[in-house]
Amino acid sequence: MQLTASFHARPGHENLVRDLLAAYALVVRASDGTILFEPSTVAGHAQTFVVFERYRDAAAFEAHLAAAENKTFNADLAQHIVGEVQLQFLDPLPL
Repeated sequence: MQLTASFHARPGHENLVRDLLAAYALVVRASDGTILFEPSTVAGHAQTFVVFERYRDAAAFEAHLAAAENKTFNADLAQHIVGEVQLQFLDPLPL
């Protein structure tokens, strides 16, 4: 299971969002079933964040969503972003 999550920090909240993501990334990366959790900003747009996520399978992703840390992170993040988090699910190309 692969996806991207993208969102925009409120003006002046970029560093707070970076700090939240840095702490949360450590938790997610240590979770069973997480293959990749890589937060980034869009080049030249420090308020725009994109997180690349990859999980072993749908069950690992569902466990990620159900984790208490996920709920806490999303509640904290909501205070510092404009609009909603946009999720884009991906289908990897067979190579």
